[in-house]
Amino acid sequence: MTEIDSLLRADLRGQSPYGAPQLDVPVRLNTNENPHPPSAELAAEIGAAATQVALELNRYPDRDAVALRADLAAYLTGHAGISSNPALTAAQVWVANGSNEILQQLLQAFGGPGRHALGFEPSYSMHRLIALGTSTGWVPAQRAADFTLDPDAVAEAIKAADPAVVFLCSPNNPTATALDLDVIEAAYAATRGLLVVDEAYAEFSSRPSAIGLLSGRPRLVVTRTMSKAFAFAGARVGYLAADPAVVDALQLVRLPYHLSALTQAAARAALARSDELLESVEAVKVQRDRIVDELRALGLTVIDSDANFVLFGGLPDAAATWQRLLHRGVLVRDVEMPGWLRVTAGTESETSAFLVAMTDLQQ
Repeated sequence: MTEIDSLLRADLRGQSPYGAPQLDVPVRLNTNENPHPPSAELAAEIGAAATQVALELNRYPDRDAVALRADLAAYLTGHAGISSNPALTAAQVWVANGSNEILQQLLQAFGGPGRHALGFEPSYSMHRLIALGTSTGWVPAQRAADFTLDPDAVAEAIKAADPAVVFLCSPNNPTATALDLDVIEAAYAATRGLLVVDEAYAEFSSRPSAIGLLSGRPRLVVTRTMSKAFAFAGARVGYLAADPAVVDALQLVRLPYHLSALTQAAARAALARSDELLESVEAVKVQRDRIVDELRALGLTVIDSDANFVLFGGLPDAAATWQRLLHRGVLVRDVEMPGWLRVTAGTESETSAFLVAMTDLQQ
């Protein structure tokens, strides 16, 4: 043990940081990015917005990002299938540096020492890691063999653990399965704490958003990101919709001026072109469905996907398959589930390269 190791919190010693390999290969399909970059026109508009803000970089940014929150509220009201409900307002939206910072703030405010968070695994590993980082206990509950969640089983697990925070993902990473609203309603009824529905991949899903359930449910939180559908991963913009009291609580733990003026300006420019950006979602879904169909034709087990990625199994040695794909210049994700790998839907040519490689490996 090094001197620094001896100073580190005991519960962090021996832990590994979150991260997927960043390798320079021709086809990178391991991090669920949108493969379609912003148009030259949008890039120019983002640049112009950044230039305008740059003239005032001697000043701190809007600490509460009110204008951006209002834009996000308008986007959710118009695009998340909740137009029949009262329009969301900026008071119901909070924004931070990626949805991971949103999740961290939620556990800083509502988790912590002596409290527990519960998630249904396999799921997004950052939920557990952020719980660890905030000294929040972690309670793993299990999914069914087909990775689905049953309302009654969900309610039973929550009641047994009585956690301060419950995490649900719809669609879920890495399984790509989405939830019907009855599962979320059952979870909310069972918990006395906060229910967080992680909808990072919601724009790729055919299921209704949990945002439509917010009215009358003050302990429900829906988190989202601009990284995936908006092809904005490099900007690091995540957000949530919730009761205004939740937003107020998060301002107790957020760092001062946590979201830069440049980030706010870039995000607002992107939201102004949301219709254009979301056009790429349909192209991604075409490649996603193509992956599902062609992998099944190869005799592999493939989970129906509501996201921009596909989980496939039936592999005698997933790690060996991962390595053999890498040798062919194709990088996918080893999700550390025996027999399973995850692949992001790429462009048509990227998807073809992956499918050709998989066909070769199966022969």
